[in-house]
Amino acid sequence: MAVTGTAGHGPLSGVRVVELAGIGPGPFAAMLLADLGADVVRVDRPGGAGLAINPEYDVTNRNKRSVVIDLKAEDGPARVLDLAERADILVEGYRPGVAERLGVGPEACHARNARLVYGRMTGWGQEGPLARRAGHDITYIALTGALGMTGRPDEPPVAPANLLGDYAGGSLYLVVGVLAALQHARATGAGQVVDAAIVDGTAHLSAMIHGMLAAGGWQDRRAANLLDGGCPYYGTYETADGRYMAVGALEPQFYAEFVALLGIEDQAPARKDLSRWDELRETVTARFKTRTRDEWTAVFEGSDACVAPVLSLREAPAHPHLAARGTFTDHGGITQPAPAPRFSVTPTSVRGGPAQPGADTADVARDWDVPDLLKGIPE
Repeated sequence: MAVTGTAGHGPLSGVRVVELAGIGPGPFAAMLLADLGADVVRVDRPGGAGLAINPEYDVTNRNKRSVVIDLKAEDGPARVLDLAERADILVEGYRPGVAERLGVGPEACHARNARLVYGRMTGWGQEGPLARRAGHDITYIALTGALGMTGRPDEPPVAPANLLGDYAGGSLYLVVGVLAALQHARATGAGQVVDAAIVDGTAHLSAMIHGMLAAGGWQDRRAANLLDGGCPYYGTYETADGRYMAVGALEPQFYAEFVALLGIEDQAPARKDLSRWDELRETVTARFKTRTRDEWTAVFEGSDACVAPVLSLREAPAHPHLAARGTFTDHGGITQPAPAPRFSVTPTSVRGGPAQPGADTADVARDWDVPDLLKGIPE
């Protein structure tokens, strides 16, 4: 099913977004806007600029439309500015200064559309000593202290895929920023630039931890705290079949139910006695290894012990709770997360599969009234 620019799907229906093609957090942020109902037009470059997978499977480009524009061609910047003139939001993820050199920076866009919200997605931000340096999720979260909180104390920190930096600290903060700026633009008529840096967002995510650190309630080392795997009743344990269970029995009533169902009620020391945490961890570890993951899942089923099986990516969609909620959906033969969050009046959906480069040029030219997009396109 093709995506149209006029269908009313989601609370952002009617909002127009231009996405200058990139990889990682920029496309994910634009996907979230598209999931929420915005008409997102992705400006792809000739030859493509996406993940090293077939574009048909790049679900971060779902619910979007695509045009191909060569920004290095003589008329390329003018075509992007034509789109920016008709847009509410523009998203780009170039290094600082690149959009300006290409002729589609904030100044050029605002000269055509003073109400435009210009969202900039980078790792280091638009300013600072590292602003023009290359980087990836792992380097950004390393400098913020977030990476240093993961893993066992006697092992290297564990990289949490690229979810923490790129998508949590980057994409989500960009979306919050451009939507806040859009509210301001609609109230005042003044657009602005949103500088969304992954280092800023990731640091912001650790606000509670910094408060605990200042209060003396958090040790600045790995696996020594309540929420970082240091606590024996907040972590993961291997089962008899080499799989894992996740435990989060923090509160007293949950802990009591946990040790009772685990069968160690008489062996478990006081939960707040830090001097016996190692002893408790050994007891819990040994007990979990006596049964398989599925057997333990059955034991804790329906309880408030805050215990869950650690599922793989392929297993997760079939979990009864996630299946009942429709947390995952199938579209075009691809199992993928459904749009989130949910809305009672303006529901969202996966309306179309990954936008294929240039496939929507004619429709966008018509819907956005930008006939010059059709130049060079065969009749």
